Amino acid sequence: MPVTFIWPGFLWGLLLVPAVLALYVRQLRRALPASLPHPVTPLVAIAASHGNRFTRYLPAALLLLALTSAVVAVARPVVPLPVPADRSAIILAIDSSGSMRSQDILPTRLDAAKAAAKDFVAALPNRVRLGLVMFGGYALLLVPPGTDRPRILEAVDGLGFVRRTAIGEGLLEAVVALPERSRPGLDGTLPAPSGPRPPGIVILLSDGRSNTGIDPLEAAEIARRQEVTVYTIGVGQPFTPDNVYTLGGSLDEYTLKEIARLTGGTYHHASSAEALRGVYQKLARTVGWERRPQEAGALAAALAAVVLLAALAFSRLVTHPLGV
Repeated sequence: MPVTFIWPGFLWGLLLVPAVLALYVRQLRRALPASLPHPVTPLVAIAASHGNRFTRYLPAALLLLALTSAVVAVARPVVPLPVPADRSAIILAIDSSGSMRSQDILPTRLDAAKAAAKDFVAALPNRVRLGLVMFGGYALLLVPPGTDRPRILEAVDGLGFVRRTAIGEGLLEAVVALPERSRPGLDGTLPAPSGPRPPGIVILLSDGRSNTGIDPLEAAEIARRQEVTVYTIGVGQPFTPDNVYTLGGSLDEYTLKEIARLTGGTYHHASSAEALRGVYQKLARTVGWERRPQEAGALAAALAAVVLLAALAFSRLVTHPLGV
């Protein structure tokens, strides 16, 4: 997003910068007498010895920078700045099936997921709405989207184990919990939204493959039609011919990747508790912040003031340390 200006006409004031620079160069080139009598010539020599070409011209350069910043401030620049994504609503959907007892991620997959989810909550700006869905053989909305962080943390701590895995049900429950989203009718139709939908995001974690409930890719299509972005996280061992008989079922990476692809999200795999925390922290930075146009005139004015003070201080303390 490019920088724009509310009052761009004031940018003509930048023509003052080359004009002041030309005047400064003219003053430097002005012919001087071969010698100048001065009652404190030794002090002048000492003062001159403290400088060099760089320090001699630095105050003038800082002054020109301050002038540039002041003109830009008057033109009221608007720049894209990172701000909390408080227009968004996010649902954490966490697999609580029995295979989450596995200890290939210590102390267990579920305990590691709980710790990483709590890190995610802590990293998320407080103004961003967050909810929680758990799923196993069924899905349950534990906390609707809101800013009550202690309630979320308490619900995460209380997650237990449920038999079977219904990834599609978990995703669908998370989608319909988001503002301006709903379940499709019996004929598959979705009601038209009453207005622009606020951004809706689901972060779904699973360690297995769906074995009951709605097809996960059908749920992903419902999410896509309602403008919900789904980020998926896989834990455990992906399916291979060697681990087809893994207790609890192997990780269905293909389905998780497809869910993310269909909805515009990304897929992440974690094979350790540390990696899982890293994934959630990365997602917190991705979904918790957004760039919005913000007026930055005050920042430009502050920069102009600081640079001007620096020019005066440098001129006084370095270029002319003895006050002569």
